[in-house]
Amino acid sequence: QVQVVESGGGSVQAGGSLTLSCAASGYTYSTYCMGWFRQAPGKEREGVAAINTISGSTSYADSVKGRFTISRDNAKNTLVLQMNSLKPDDTAMYYCAAGTHWSLCTGNLMSFGTYGYWGQGTPVTVSS
Repeated sequence: QVQVVESGGGSVQAGGSLTLSCAASGYTYSTYCMGWFRQAPGKEREGVAAINTISGSTSYADSVKGRFTISRDNAKNTLVLQMNSLKPDDTAMYYCAAGTHWSLCTGNLMSFGTYGYWGQGTPVTVSS
């Protein structure tokens, strides 16, 4: 079992920055990938950014490339999403996810099915 808890959400004006953190606990040695997903009101949940914790390879949604950066501190079992140049369209609940199947974590990092453990989410609101 792996538990993940998000923090760092809040309200910011367009053009501002926020840093989201995700603390992982439990059987973290078996966590091969982690990702951030978001869901805006009335919309489907979508992948934002993800990382293979062994290889360090990353994936980003086209909508956030160049603005968001995902990183992982393996020693602290913490996942970080640095969000810059925020836009109102970035407003959503942001969820952290952890994957423990190596074969899945070497595939599509932006797929919901890659991850078996999810946090409760942290809200991000970007005002214009």
